[in-house]
Amino acid sequence: MNYYLNIGSNMGDRRDNLYRAVVALAAGTSGCSVSSIVESEPWGFESENGFLNVGVCLCSNMSPHQMLDRIHEIERRLGSAAHRDDEGNYIDRLVDIDIVAVDDRVIDTPDLQVPHPHLPERDFFLRPMMELAPDWVHPVTGLTAAQMLDKL
Repeated sequence: MNYYLNIGSNMGDRRDNLYRAVVALAAGTSGCSVSSIVESEPWGFESENGFLNVGVCLCSNMSPHQMLDRIHEIERRLGSAAHRDDEGNYIDRLVDIDIVAVDDRVIDTPDLQVPHPHLPERDFFLRPMMELAPDWVHPVTGLTAAQMLDKL
């Protein structure tokens, strides 16, 4: 399966945080490609710290829930604390890894929604996706990443 992930960091050495996350994610997979870095403002909260984001495409036989567990373990190992405060609001973070898409699958469980529900509204998801998989089509909307970006 092809997993399309997005890694974001807005604390500390952001480039190094992205690099360490990519290395950890690529270990044990049968292929990995990485997009260019995208700079973005915080989405859904106020912060003076801008984000660096990178898209990653991994080829893995893991199930989507196994991949999610692996991602959470990598985030913990890299020192990333919770991504939300006590009220449920987004906060600054060292590393945040999201599953953006898994081939053309649709998954809707309490702990995993694929494609990512905010994919069509986040340019920092869409620009890397355009680079990594220009022909990928959202299985629900029928749009490519470029078409969704044009709508923003």
